[in-house]
Amino acid sequence: MTMLSSQRLLAQDGAGNHIIPAVSVVVPVYNEVESIPHLIEAIASSLTAAQLTYEIICVDDGSKDGSAELLKQIAQTRIDLKAVLLRRNYGQTAAMAAGFNFAQGQAIVTLDGDLQNDPADIPLLLAKLDEGYDLVSGWRKNRQDAALTRLLPSKIANWLIGRVTSVELHDYGCSLKAYKSELVADMNLYGELHRFLPALAFIEGARIAELPVRHHARKYGRSKYGLWRTFRVLMDLLTIWFMKTFLTRPMHVFGMLGLLSLFVGTLLGGYLTFIKLVLGESIGQRPLLILTVVMLLAGIQLFSFGLLAELLMRTYHESQGRPIYRVREVVEPTINNRVGDKE
Repeated sequence: MTMLSSQRLLAQDGAGNHIIPAVSVVVPVYNEVESIPHLIEAIASSLTAAQLTYEIICVDDGSKDGSAELLKQIAQTRIDLKAVLLRRNYGQTAAMAAGFNFAQGQAIVTLDGDLQNDPADIPLLLAKLDEGYDLVSGWRKNRQDAALTRLLPSKIANWLIGRVTSVELHDYGCSLKAYKSELVADMNLYGELHRFLPALAFIEGARIAELPVRHHARKYGRSKYGLWRTFRVLMDLLTIWFMKTFLTRPMHVFGMLGLLSLFVGTLLGGYLTFIKLVLGESIGQRPLLILTVVMLLAGIQLFSFGLLAELLMRTYHESQGRPIYRVREVVEPTINNRVGDKE
């Protein structure tokens, strides 16, 4: 048993005071009233059998089928459940971010509320996390979904995301993931970025692993996913690419494009000047003149954007005290081994 595992054994002090749980299970919920009781019992049974201290955080994302009322009712009778009820439907990313903010565990596990993820796999992900990883992502190897509307788009998306982010995973869309709490504290979520959490973690220098997990066909309700989300995913993918490549140096992209545009505009301007002054030809009606002006103005604007982005990025990091690096650990010699301590 590893040291991290030994910290997860069920324990209470003599006074019965609250102990920081080993695991916080975050479940975004939207119109899953039939699944909720079964899911909570399955999570509790799995973690109790594994002798893990835990808390379950169900975040209702503006459900309209009675899920919020049911969660309130259950939370009043269970000490292991915390119900977080959002005022309206904000989306899965916002619901997951809310769950992260309320989580107190040493490790955080996320999964969907539709019972397609199997809570029995949670101890397996935590065991993998104990091996020194910061994030363990589930892989629905035998996925029980429609081939045309779910599996095919998912395979294409996983390939594309892997190419753009350099984080090769089989299944970015699997919500069943385990994180170290300090990793989650460093990530800010918005848009549809919940599916890109491994890529965001990679930007933070995380060690990432993938583990095959079970996947079940949906028993209750209907899927909330559709092809209409593809556009939003693509836009967020571009955001991730930019963050990964130019987060701390935006001038490198805007400035380079600006200089390129200025260079092309200057060349075209020189050519038109030669035609006008040397050859004596009229250039007022030439489309090339318009292109020259556009290239020069675009170059000035792009270069200016780069300078503004640099100032904004510096303001962002300095105002939050947010460093541009992440330290995994610091190793120092003990006092007795330091130079000059020996007689």
